[in-house]
Amino acid sequence: MAGAEQLRASAVADPRRDAASLLAHVIGRNQTFVFTHADDTLKNGEYESFRSLIERRAGGEPLQYISGQQEFYKLVFEVTPAVLIPRPESELIVEAALELLRDDPEPRLADVGTGTGCLAISILHEMPTARAVAIDASRSALRVAQRNAERHGVADRLTLPESDCFSALDTTLRFGLIVSNPPYVSEDEMKNLPREVRHEPRAALAAGADGLSMIRRLLVEARPFLRPDGHFVFEIGFGQSEAVQQLIDPRAWKLIEMRADLKKIPRTFVLQGK
Repeated sequence: MAGAEQLRASAVADPRRDAASLLAHVIGRNQTFVFTHADDTLKNGEYESFRSLIERRAGGEPLQYISGQQEFYKLVFEVTPAVLIPRPESELIVEAALELLRDDPEPRLADVGTGTGCLAISILHEMPTARAVAIDASRSALRVAQRNAERHGVADRLTLPESDCFSALDTTLRFGLIVSNPPYVSEDEMKNLPREVRHEPRAALAAGADGLSMIRRLLVEARPFLRPDGHFVFEIGFGQSEAVQQLIDPRAWKLIEMRADLKKIPRTFVLQGK
């Protein structure tokens, strides 16, 4: 496939898969169809569209922004350059949330920095009795989250306030669970991000000199919005587990567990309020 060869020459990590994904997107089929009909001739306009998408991918634009979608926890989410691309390791947050809320007759949760809405929407999709508040400081991101909520039939159980962390929320609100995939990239790491990641919104990535500025803030601001027995589940970056443990105030939080991703890297903290 000529498209795959162009991507390979541009150092794209998986050129054959990406070329097949882009071709499937152009013709409205899946990748299996593409591979089993490799000798088919493209219709008028399809070849030009395909070449245009290949050029974008060869230039480093993420596949998800080109196709406009990404799978996450059994659902397909719309993604745009206004939001962080959902990643498999963040599914650990959803798994932990479902376990923690399993026996709650009226689950109420907040998602801080919701982006696509993938965390809150995935939880609501799995728990028909749950309701959620999904917060983001970006109005553009909230519009994406709203469309995803409507797409997956949970919009009537999801509120999407524009807010810098909890600043715009009613201070009387209390949740059984707060989840977050916060920014956690340090200033030094920001300078050396892969070219694909540099297309993602800086506000969803950068978190000060050590990458922990937002986590510090959440550890202080989340506690008042939790019920007495509530939990806080959040993602961290590579190599941050020891530093994050040092930030946890034992007077406010009990560390329940740290969950590792498939590469055995600690990724998800589960805390309970005291």
